[in-house]
Amino acid sequence: MTVGLASRLGRTVLYQIYPQSYADADGDGIGDLPGITQRLDYLAWLGVDAIWLSPCFVSPFADAGYDVADFLTVAPRYGTNEDMARLTEEAGRRGIAVLLDLVAGHTSDQHPWFRASADDPEDHRFVWSDVPVEGFQPGPGARGGYYRPNFFPVQPALNYGYARLDPAEPWRQPVDAPGPRANRAALREIMAHWFGLGVAGFRVDMASSLVKDDPGHVETSRLWGEMRAWLDREWPGRVIVSEWGDPRVSVPAGFHADFFLQFGGDDNGLPLRSLWNNGSGVMDPAWGEVPAWAAAEARGDARTFVHAWQAAADAIAAAGRGGVVGLPTSNHDFTRLVAGPRDARQARVAHVLTLTWPAMPSVYYGDEIGMRYVPGTPTTEGSRLGPAYDRAGSRTPMQWGAVPAGRLGPGSPAESRYLPQDPDPDRPTVADQLDDETSLLHHVRDLIALRHADPRLDVAAPVEVLATGYPFAYLRGGTLAVVLNPGGADVRLPLAGAAAARALLAQGLDVERHDGGTDVVRLAAHGYAVLDLAAAA
Repeated sequence: MTVGLASRLGRTVLYQIYPQSYADADGDGIGDLPGITQRLDYLAWLGVDAIWLSPCFVSPFADAGYDVADFLTVAPRYGTNEDMARLTEEAGRRGIAVLLDLVAGHTSDQHPWFRASADDPEDHRFVWSDVPVEGFQPGPGARGGYYRPNFFPVQPALNYGYARLDPAEPWRQPVDAPGPRANRAALREIMAHWFGLGVAGFRVDMASSLVKDDPGHVETSRLWGEMRAWLDREWPGRVIVSEWGDPRVSVPAGFHADFFLQFGGDDNGLPLRSLWNNGSGVMDPAWGEVPAWAAAEARGDARTFVHAWQAAADAIAAAGRGGVVGLPTSNHDFTRLVAGPRDARQARVAHVLTLTWPAMPSVYYGDEIGMRYVPGTPTTEGSRLGPAYDRAGSRTPMQWGAVPAGRLGPGSPAESRYLPQDPDPDRPTVADQLDDETSLLHHVRDLIALRHADPRLDVAAPVEVLATGYPFAYLRGGTLAVVLNPGGADVRLPLAGAAAARALLAQGLDVERHDGGTDVVRLAAHGYAVLDLAAAA
């Protein structure tokens, strides 16, 4: 049973699962697909519409599965293709769509495609040079020569051609050469295979990286436009979501959604970093140059984010094919909302923004209970990218706690041994928050329910920004006011009609009526309010 998403992205709440860390059903210490299936009642209770699984295909796991050795088969540590079909079927029964992670730009160096290409000079599925080239790696096979990697050296770049040719660099092939054409056909075959097993779509890894030396991503955009046309024709209702980081370009190109990300050239990463960067240097000291809005010090500003979102929304509207901006709480590649000096109080405010802004929210597993980035987590499966940049701290096991059997699942899953558990004895758990209606878990659940119930929170509903600092305030649909204060001091905002408004969700809220009839919203430190001004009419 496949749940279609294309027509309802405006209300969709996505939930990202790192499969090896989420839930282990067979007791081998690694999370698996049956474990996720056993947690579907929890996800349905939370209210999410779709889950996105990080890569779960056959892999040597040099990069935690982003080095794929077989795109058509589930890695044994996660289960089987039949387990995937059962997951999509059971998720569909609960109205939840399943998205997989498509690593479109490269393979593992253990993939049969690459091994064949390394032995055959006439095979151009990968980018090969007969002479040394900076950044290329020596080939392992009879062919000799050197291949271009896409990320780590063990991830050879699939050849989608170059936008600009150069006779002095014969490894640059045109985008319509046989190798690039074969790879585009393979992408369609891979997607169709999993669509046949009930998958609703894909999040595409490094989606902008396919065509090389492509100024303005013109040829890469054309490629994805062709993929979108094929998708709409052959698999209507299925979606493709990109890891591109520039929805102003990627969504008009053909993607249904693209996330703001913490990285990207031409300052593409600034919108997200201006919101969530914790400035602690635990991932990359350079990020401290961008003060975070969601911080107690209140030195940031959401203006950068708002301007980038507006530019993307305008470009998407002008293109006329639909699509949305994606706004993640975090993901497997960068720090969680709770990280460094930022605690769950600021994260609570951040969740309100993520789930009330006109974008598609993506909640990273565990962010709904306030799991933290854990410094010092052992480097695992390629997680370390630099002296101060190790992604393992964002990939620690889901903190279920002693969940009673029969309560949203079969009880606590087996203890994960993929990575150590957060050693903090006060670490948050699902079990501890399940019956606490004041908890972060219930806060996120209430926000998701509100987003689904109130059409003013649809992506297509208008937004009017009232302020971008402290507080950050905006109107949705003309009459739904959202006022946010992640900072550590009280803030005030004049807001007509606030005194008679109905507070749908609020913490630290007080409304003052000043002389002359002016209403002023006052939020305590780390406060928030979602106010229905229509009730004042």
